[in-house]
Amino acid sequence: MGSFTKFMASAIFFIVLSFFLVPTRTQEEGFISFVISSKGLEFSKDLLIEQAVSSIIPLQLPQIEKSVKIPLVGQVHVVLSNITIYNVDIASSYVETGDSGIALIASGATANLSMDWCYSYSTWLFDISDHGDASIQVEGMEVGVTLALNGQEGTLKLSVLECGCYVKDISIKLDGGASWLYQGLVDAFEGQIVSAVEDNISKKIREGIMKLDFLLQSLPKQIALDDIAALNVTFVGNPVFSNSSIEFQINGLFMAPNDDFASSLYNKGSLDPVPFNAPAKMVEISLHENVFSSVSLVFFKANYMQWVINKTPDQSLLNTAGWKYIVPQLYKQYPNEDMELNISVSSPPIMTVVNNGINITVYSDVTIGVMDADEVIPVACISLEIHASCSPDILINKLAGTVKLNHVTAYLKWSKIGNLHMHLVQAVLSTILKTVVVPYVNLHLWKGLPLPLPHGFTLHNSEIVSINSRLTIFSDVAIAERSPTSVSKSLISIR
Repeated sequence: MGSFTKFMASAIFFIVLSFFLVPTRTQEEGFISFVISSKGLEFSKDLLIEQAVSSIIPLQLPQIEKSVKIPLVGQVHVVLSNITIYNVDIASSYVETGDSGIALIASGATANLSMDWCYSYSTWLFDISDHGDASIQVEGMEVGVTLALNGQEGTLKLSVLECGCYVKDISIKLDGGASWLYQGLVDAFEGQIVSAVEDNISKKIREGIMKLDFLLQSLPKQIALDDIAALNVTFVGNPVFSNSSIEFQINGLFMAPNDDFASSLYNKGSLDPVPFNAPAKMVEISLHENVFSSVSLVFFKANYMQWVINKTPDQSLLNTAGWKYIVPQLYKQYPNEDMELNISVSSPPIMTVVNNGINITVYSDVTIGVMDADEVIPVACISLEIHASCSPDILINKLAGTVKLNHVTAYLKWSKIGNLHMHLVQAVLSTILKTVVVPYVNLHLWKGLPLPLPHGFTLHNSEIVSINSRLTIFSDVAIAERSPTSVSKSLISIR
């Protein structure tokens, strides 16, 4: 059973989510969409078939025994044991969509079995028995399964609509035994062997899907970014099927861990379709700009957008002597005193996805303080309107980025040291932002935001396109290298 669950779980996002999704109605919006293209569906199908073959074998079939009447011999008791399917080859496979679900068919398959046999019968003079082994070739096998996946409180409910296995023909080769025994086996046991193969493969599939259903409903509803924010990955909306792709959506907003985030605070509005010349990749992951706004809001509410700066690469910028000609009154009142800057973001940063990147607008207050013994004396407060841009990039399975400062506008909020030459103050503060704050922010941004990908897969040859309020990642998918231990511990977890 465990082996079947492994192969099903390995392909979960690229088979179950893409093939077997039956839409459910919900009023909640999804801010991250996941589209699997025809190229991705083909990859998924091939992966599932490969994993199925390697995981379902060896498959032990039940023992078969029967008393048969052999011409010229009489009543013979025959037992077939250790019947094992040890090899399966799939010639072709395909997927068909329908109103009630999706059918996955593997056809033209062959299978090889091995078994032990023994027989016994009695004559009026003595008892006779013999034993040996045999090989069985199964031809023209076809396996089909139709499933449905329904949304259930943000998770998924998987169910089997139909499941079956059909064997067209078998051939049996005995090692040892008389010719009459061979003909007796064929006549008496061919149907039972065929039924055993068909019934047990179907049973194995159903049992595996039941376990997979449990795993699906155990999918995490959050992906932790750190101890401050987590990504809401509950399923929402109705999947959209087309002839060559399928799209489904998740909530996609960041929130405080174990918190109930109100997605109603955000609205996507209307979106233009993805450009027709989009890269031909396996998957398309589209993030609305509200995804980025939500993470900035979480950190803002948690008071993580405040910095006290008392060291810079050019330390003269934090001494009143360095401000002698910028703010003469400051140097006059506090000659050669060290300074610190208390930067506090006054509202959540505004994140806007535009062509080729993300524009960021930040409103903050900078309180200039003078160090006097153990006391910090506030002497002025400057309001800043900061305009920056972010260039996104893919870091393994995360969305990272680099911020560049574009422009800073400074306004005097209050002062205890008289009027300030704001264009000079603006230039100094801009330098401090570029040399201290921006590198600090980039250090954290390069850790990346999690993307809703299944454990065991990684993005490959990714391209990023940003347009009309959303950032879209077009990417192929590869199987990540991982140890057998990690596979067994986490078959289906999202990281």
